Amino acid sequence: MSDDFKRVESHACPMSTCAAPAGSPCRTGKDKVAIQYHTARFRLVPQLAKTLSVPTPAVRKPGSAWTELPRPAGAGAELVRHVRLGYARASTARQSLHAQLDSLAEAGATRVFSEKISTRATKRPELEAAVKLAGEIRSSGVAVTLVVHEHKRLGRGIELAMLAEELKASDVGLEFLTGELKGSHDPSGIVFTALAAMSGMEREYIRDRTLEGHESARKRGKTIGGASVADESMLSMALHLRDQEMSLRDIAKRLVITRGAKRGQHPSPATVMRMLREHDEQAATAAST
Repeated sequence: MSDDFKRVESHACPMSTCAAPAGSPCRTGKDKVAIQYHTARFRLVPQLAKTLSVPTPAVRKPGSAWTELPRPAGAGAELVRHVRLGYARASTARQSLHAQLDSLAEAGATRVFSEKISTRATKRPELEAAVKLAGEIRSSGVAVTLVVHEHKRLGRGIELAMLAEELKASDVGLEFLTGELKGSHDPSGIVFTALAAMSGMEREYIRDRTLEGHESARKRGKTIGGASVADESMLSMALHLRDQEMSLRDIAKRLVITRGAKRGQHPSPATVMRMLREHDEQAATAAST
């Protein structure tokens, strides 16, 4: 018999509809032993993070009436009400993550996502996985904080602001262990507001610089930009998702490029932002004429 269920049951289930204490199997809404453990629970175990499901073993009698079993030695009486997830990143393969991992462990992160990838990378799989898990656990009614060694590990400028926007939408807290933004930050707090404002200022700055570059290129007779990956259906879907107040990152995940060399891939958040901005500018111009 696999010992996976023992690893899962070393944690209390964070699902508000289950709330099984450490040592007991998950339960259904009808107070029966669930046939498999809830996703939010087994994902607290690093070795099982990518497992699609963890079945309840026969020894726990799935389908029978649920009863609380003895708790493991050292398990607290309180159910899990706050989960701390960690994220560590190094820009190159040569850089070590040891210092970050040690600080996150000391800060009480129960699960740490780490990767070695450049700040310039448009996709960071481990960061996306951390944000996704944080949102899933938070939706179960358990408070969640994403803990990072320093804000630069997440990104700079607009990237950091976009991430903060996504965490705020999921009501996930953010904590930096060192650096200029050291401390715990509530989604409704001033840091999230400041990052959103910074995002807006940087967008305006990028827009102004882009327009200046376009004007300069036109004067020299040069063609501006390459082939666009956007089409009418993609724009229509992006506008629909924006109306639902989805973040740029989430909108990008829902769109698929249908032409060109990047066919079948998702556009970057920056591409989505540019597409929506151009639409808004064209609409504003049409309305004023």
